[in-house]
Amino acid sequence: MFFFNPDNDLALANFSPFYTSPASAMKMANDLAILSLWYAGDGSTIIADGRNNSDFLDRIKDVLPLDVSIISFSDLSSFSREKIIPWGWNPSLRKKLIDAGMDAASLPSLDELERIREYSSRRNAVRLLADLEAENSFFCGESHYFTEINDVLKFLSSDKGDKVLKMPFSGSGKGLVWIKGGITAKQQDWCKRVIKNQGGVVAEPVFDKVQDFAMEFRIVGGRVQFISYSLFHSTSSGMYAGNRLLSDFSIEQHLSSYIPIGYLRDLIISLEHKLMTYFPTYNGFLGVDMMICRNKGHDYCIHPCVEINVRMNMGLVARAFYDRFVHETSEGIFKIVFFKQHGEALQYKTKMLTDYPLIIKDNRIVSGFLPLNPVSEETKYMSFALIGSA
Repeated sequence: MFFFNPDNDLALANFSPFYTSPASAMKMANDLAILSLWYAGDGSTIIADGRNNSDFLDRIKDVLPLDVSIISFSDLSSFSREKIIPWGWNPSLRKKLIDAGMDAASLPSLDELERIREYSSRRNAVRLLADLEAENSFFCGESHYFTEINDVLKFLSSDKGDKVLKMPFSGSGKGLVWIKGGITAKQQDWCKRVIKNQGGVVAEPVFDKVQDFAMEFRIVGGRVQFISYSLFHSTSSGMYAGNRLLSDFSIEQHLSSYIPIGYLRDLIISLEHKLMTYFPTYNGFLGVDMMICRNKGHDYCIHPCVEINVRMNMGLVARAFYDRFVHETSEGIFKIVFFKQHGEALQYKTKMLTDYPLIIKDNRIVSGFLPLNPVSEETKYMSFALIGSA
């Protein structure tokens, strides 16, 4: 059984069974509750409340080959020992599942969740970046973990250029403060609070990025398997904006216009060994975000470890959707869009369905627009795919 809980990073940082997500995170979770159907395999069950999700699934089954069912939280007690695969694990989700009737013995223990929290700390990305740079001079990147505000200030004044400060526990472009010029008093206060509450802060220079991408892995029983590349786009603030729907071959060809393919393949092999060492007891999906950057010494370089996402991520959703539902002659984009006003998402969906009608051949999308969650007047978060000929 699959469950989409996009507030996982916030809940894991808080690490309380009684954590309550902010309204915006709860709205995203409700609007996109059915998103996991696009990466769950045949025979799976999706946990999602509401008649609108059931109706949406029925409509999707009319046009695409999906063999999944849906269940609400209130019915979980009938499946108390079933395996749950959430977006990510945290104590508040564990409590919510137990309250819904799930057997605690079938869920991760609090000790296991504590290890997942430590694995999710950005300190691991700082360490991994240093390890990878020691192997290949073509790699670029710089990242520091500081536990004292004076060390942060010293780093910020060490050279010119913009910097970014990061909470150790956060993710998906959250928990970032951009330092342009000098640090403000408000930013210093933020930094002090983060050090007090989370033990330290990550500090990095801002690099001249030309392309975001990621390598996606799965760890099972101490064995690390490379799954795919992910070619994505983020906003200037670092928030996830969307993925290209492409084959791994096409992504490699795109990246090779900047850097040699051999460096990418060597990096995959290196990460398969290092991730097993860094996360010895973890089982599940894991993504390493990277960048192609302009570099003074070379035309371009690889920043091999910007973030490590120790959970499911949108790159894997996009990959699963492309591999299963997009025609081999086509490519496209996968996006999550936020609409400020009620009714805007529905208006946008209606227009896009008219402008880009869906064309399906051999149970795969050749072209067109497909909303990936139900959209009503109240919807503010919408996921969609827009497909066209390659």
